[in-house]
Amino acid sequence: MKILVPIRDGRTSEATLNNIIAHKDQFTAPITLLHVVNVKVMDYRMIPDFQIEMIRQQATKAGQKLLDEKSAYLKAAGVEVTPRMEHGYPRDVICAIANNEAFSLLVIGRHDRGELRDVLLGSVSNYVLHKVKCPVLLF
Repeated sequence: MKILVPIRDGRTSEATLNNIIAHKDQFTAPITLLHVVNVKVMDYRMIPDFQIEMIRQQATKAGQKLLDEKSAYLKAAGVEVTPRMEHGYPRDVICAIANNEAFSLLVIGRHDRGELRDVLLGSVSNYVLHKVKCPVLLF
């Protein structure tokens, strides 16, 4: 069994990890903790090309710090973790990894923004819920 848990910096991911720890007896398989550096965000900003690489490096550094902290947090609670970082558009990367690498379960947090807003604006968790082949557990 393989479990994929995408995270980002924020309360939703923090709550997801806390729920995993609270139910750690049910998560006996190793967890792949995934952070995707969102390169799509850079497309919508008026950032000169010469600064894109610097911003990408800083985002990667921040993502690695987040992964290190959250992995240590889970390991301290007795959860087996493998950290992983990727670059791309989070919802596409998460789906590709879950589908192409035969994950058995995807665990993801959901913002409490309201269903109408999710339908109109979309959310990563809503997109993933409908696009991955494996079962999805929403926290």
